[in-house]
Amino acid sequence: MINRIRYLFLVVAACSALDVCAGQQAVKIAYVFQEREAPPALSNLDAFIQNKGQLGAELAISDNNTTGQFTGQHYELKKIVVPIGGDIVQAFDQLGDIGLVVLNVKPEQVKQLADLPSARNKLLFDAATSDDELRGSQCRHHVLHILPSRAMRADALAQYMLKKRWREWFLVIGPAVEDKLYADAIKRAAKRYNMKLVAEKAWDNTYDARRSAQSDVPVFTQGEDYDVLVVADEQGLFGEYLDYRTWIPRPVIGTQGLIATAWHRTHEQWGAVQLQNRFKEQAGRWMEEEDYAAYLAVRAIGEASVRAKSFDVKTIKDYMLSDAFALQGYKGKPLSFRAWDGQLRQPVLLAAPRSLVAVAPIEGFLHPKSELDTLGFDQPETACK
Repeated sequence: MINRIRYLFLVVAACSALDVCAGQQAVKIAYVFQEREAPPALSNLDAFIQNKGQLGAELAISDNNTTGQFTGQHYELKKIVVPIGGDIVQAFDQLGDIGLVVLNVKPEQVKQLADLPSARNKLLFDAATSDDELRGSQCRHHVLHILPSRAMRADALAQYMLKKRWREWFLVIGPAVEDKLYADAIKRAAKRYNMKLVAEKAWDNTYDARRSAQSDVPVFTQGEDYDVLVVADEQGLFGEYLDYRTWIPRPVIGTQGLIATAWHRTHEQWGAVQLQNRFKEQAGRWMEEEDYAAYLAVRAIGEASVRAKSFDVKTIKDYMLSDAFALQGYKGKPLSFRAWDGQLRQPVLLAAPRSLVAVAPIEGFLHPKSELDTLGFDQPETACK
């Protein structure tokens, strides 16, 4: 028995040194990312991170190969980083026969790349967007979505607000298109859970929010009584300055304050602390949402290829969309893909800046098939055809 263990250890060590052992099945995965311009600095607390996502994919490749050494599979990651202003279509077309592609690009680029002739026989993993439209009327059936949609995030917040009986909401909407899309998800959740929008205001102050917050926020929020202030500010232009400055003392939720997120640095349950520590040791920073999404995308490929015993794109996709697929996501419940829109069903974390407050779905919200389907668009509601 000891000799057997020793033999396996030597095999693993040898394969690690050579990257691949003879006879192993090679599973090739591409990671496509376009660099982005740094946004205006609103705070010195959170530095701009250019490589969000990539390090998560690299960690997942390492995890996949740990398993693959015993299952006869070897995973390779081809990283395509397109510079600012570069031609992402040209870069995508150079992927050749790599059929499994993780995308860390903008929503319009997801559609653009998915519609290319060269993408027709590939399986794409959207690891960066939360757009409901991409999972609805603009869905592509060869695109799977990793991050929670805006609808899932809004439903997670609404469930917790209902539990707390904080039913009256004051909605503040920023000027960006993304803010309006987030606000639409909030309104849908409010209607779904019988919340009352007592006020809705657009934040259109163009001056420095840091200088004017003390005088302007009280005036902006005066005249209404409400339980929570709900903020739609995905760019982070003003939302951070609302807390503790409102006319009446009320909590802030939404894109700031209490947020709904796929991952958070304060999450430590269900083995999450081990993943946090491994990532931090490798990257020298905390794991962000995009890192977690890319990690899950690559791990999903690893799980499906091992269970289906294949590296064929169609076989992997069919297994991922089947009831047999289950992915460990360090959030207490196995994750799986919704067959109707390609969304990864998963618990959503509700987090304050320095503490994990709750995990949705909240206890008591039931569903005939999966409680995770109480978040976002369920199959009868989907616009994905």
